[in-house]
Amino acid sequence: MGTVGLSFGSPTGGTGFDVTSTVNQIVTNLQSIETPWKNQLTTLQAKDTALSNIGTDLSSLTTAIQSLSDFSGVLSAKQGSSSDTDVLQLSSAASTAVAGSHTIVVTSLAKTASWVSGAISNASDTLSGSLTINGQTLTIDSSDNTLSSLATAINSGSFGVTANVITDSSGTRLSLVSQTSGAAGNVSVTSSLQDATNSTALNISQAVTGADAQLTVDGIPVTSASNTVTTAIQGVTFQLLSASPSENIQVEITNDNSSVESAMSTFVSAYNKVVGDLNTQEGKDASGNAEPLFGSSTLATLQNTLEQAITFAQSSGSITSLTQLGITMNNDGTLTLNNDTLDSVLNSNFSGVVNFFQPSGVFTSFGGNLSTALNNLGNNAPNGIVFLALQEDSNEEKQLNTNISNEETIISAKKTQLTTELNQANFILTEIPQQIDNINESFSAITGFNPNQH
Repeated sequence: MGTVGLSFGSPTGGTGFDVTSTVNQIVTNLQSIETPWKNQLTTLQAKDTALSNIGTDLSSLTTAIQSLSDFSGVLSAKQGSSSDTDVLQLSSAASTAVAGSHTIVVTSLAKTASWVSGAISNASDTLSGSLTINGQTLTIDSSDNTLSSLATAINSGSFGVTANVITDSSGTRLSLVSQTSGAAGNVSVTSSLQDATNSTALNISQAVTGADAQLTVDGIPVTSASNTVTTAIQGVTFQLLSASPSENIQVEITNDNSSVESAMSTFVSAYNKVVGDLNTQEGKDASGNAEPLFGSSTLATLQNTLEQAITFAQSSGSITSLTQLGITMNNDGTLTLNNDTLDSVLNSNFSGVVNFFQPSGVFTSFGGNLSTALNNLGNNAPNGIVFLALQEDSNEEKQLNTNISNEETIISAKKTQLTTELNQANFILTEIPQQIDNINESFSAITGFNPNQH
């Protein structure tokens, strides 16, 4: 701790001294006890920054490996194509779809049953009689005795059809369309309706007979009530657009190699970012000072665990290491991806790649092992290495801040006390000349001696 000297000047000068400056010097001297604590705080905060950055990048790596190891991730994605999209168009290929080729012949499309009434010349004509749809009879009364109100009544009920009013050059008609596509939509419709305005029967006839689509898939006859077919090929949905009985449509279901390769590139980049973080902490900053985590046990644990996980050799399967996928390790621990090698493996042994990354109940996969390792390394509570290190630092920082706060309270009280005492002393110094003058005047009055003349 340094020393502080007070400069009073001439004791009889009456100028006193600068109380504020003097107090501030004393306070600064007292605060020197906090310097080691503040230096330690700065060191811990630098560690926190480094750890937080590593934790963030470990989270990105976790996300990258999850896209490969999750059963619904990119390895489950499929692509599909049709040799004639005017006849058959693929809608989707789910994760359950199996890569392969299929031959489809579309003999006929599915049709939805419909009915139409005879035409009346005036849409506002009053109706009478009844209409029976699918066994349910609707008797005309004042609430539904026009074509429009009759259509509304049908659509408000549960008749299994949708009603519309259509006007053409012949007049206005009632149209009924089955709500069930295919042959199952051929409900019964009978009518005793009349145009009561001119006593004319309003017959209803079937305009379209409902029919199932007829097709063959790999030589097997298949029927579908809808032109959207979902069960003919496992996991594949396709749309029938037209019939072409003499044409063999080739449908190809393939694995989505491009998405897998993109995900693998993301994984390698995310891994290299973490390794770069760790490598940086082994060196010195621009000023030549050691990085915050240099030599720490946390850094060593992160490096060792990550290296063991990335070099993990799977015990079962045709692919047991990253090297077989075209991923090699560099001298600094980073990875390099050869896309040509990866593409070749995906084309020749896609199922092996899936088994390598996705967890299995029979053996520990590379993807499952790495995911577990990452969960134990990052910010995950309660056991993540980074999480625990940050918690430990936080506890130390809390104690250091408490020490500093307590010391500041003591110093603040001393500052107040010193300010009061030194202000009093300063007041005394400034009063000395006046007191001397008073003494001289008293002395002169008693002795007749005037000191100011000598």
